[in-house]
Amino acid sequence: MIDRKLIQEIVERYDPEKIKIAAIASHSALDVFDGAVEEGFSTLAIAQKGRERTYTDYFRAYRDENGKVKRGMVDGAWVLDRFADVLKDENQKKLRDENVLFISNRSFTSYASVERIEDEFMVPLVGSRNLLRSEDRGGERDYYWLLEKAGLPYPERIEDPKDINELVIVKMHHAVKKLERGFFTAASYKEYREKADELIKQGVITPELLESARIERYVIGPVFNFDFFYSPIEEEGEKLELLGIDWRFETSLDGHVRLPASQQLTLPEHQFVPEYTVTGHNSATLRESLLEKVFALGEKFVKATQEYYPPGIIGPFCLQTTVDKDLNFYIYDVAPRIGGGTNVHMSVGHPYGNALWRKPMSTGRRLAMEIRRAIEMDRLKEIVT
Repeated sequence: MIDRKLIQEIVERYDPEKIKIAAIASHSALDVFDGAVEEGFSTLAIAQKGRERTYTDYFRAYRDENGKVKRGMVDGAWVLDRFADVLKDENQKKLRDENVLFISNRSFTSYASVERIEDEFMVPLVGSRNLLRSEDRGGERDYYWLLEKAGLPYPERIEDPKDINELVIVKMHHAVKKLERGFFTAASYKEYREKADELIKQGVITPELLESARIERYVIGPVFNFDFFYSPIEEEGEKLELLGIDWRFETSLDGHVRLPASQQLTLPEHQFVPEYTVTGHNSATLRESLLEKVFALGEKFVKATQEYYPPGIIGPFCLQTTVDKDLNFYIYDVAPRIGGGTNVHMSVGHPYGNALWRKPMSTGRRLAMEIRRAIEMDRLKEIVT
């Protein structure tokens, strides 16, 4: 792991008047860039050849003679052969020379490798570099380990598929789609084997992925992804904020649930088992009497990160939950960085973040506002790793 002091020394050499905000051009980068321009920063998208035009053309920023953005939010874009090329020494130097603060998203850690981000990427990250590894399910100190240390609720694990005696979800990566899932549900060992064999046959999963899969009891209830923000430099209000809540559209799962049960039962083998590929998000609010429970989850998570992954979480993080019939929350996934669903409150903000800050406040804007405040308070080194 790169010594944090080295990163802080880099950021102390930056010109605070020329700071740029950059991110891998994928995932929730548009929210990052939109929030950055709202707070007066220039933006840089690190794009990959063949999937760059969203950023180079369609959301390109146009500024007036005074520098105010009148259209778009992407001031500049580097189009690299691969996202991982951002780790090349010459590109890191260019980022530092341009006074770049980098925002980590899931695409960054997936395409550029967590190990190299930890050990080689000598560019200041706004957020918690050392927590990025915890997102890799099955690691020695993954987010399940952290949830257990924090005393936070998560779905019970089933160690042996032969012990399946009620509905479970089997969690593993997709064999082909790098960022997606090869999840499936089953209520018995027989169903587990039948579905697994069919998905192996279709190439969605592999026997090796199945062997290392995590099997959890399925919590029946709605899904809420809580987009939190933790500010180590806040001096007046609470340091923990709930900015927004989102939930996912997943294919082909959402297509299945739109069909009558009788029709689902007639589907051919290649359509019978739904996939859980995330394709979009929608916004949600929560019954007010449950909000204190949610803040308690966030507080426990923050405290655990500070104890086991010092300096702890910085900036945005997402606790992905489901709620059972007795109104108990279970955390089934954790994003120790900006979440995948924050584009849903891009520009317009979200009811919670807007109400708290009395203006449109998305996660991207809250990130940029934290950077702006840190510059003004001369505390920028406290929010980078």
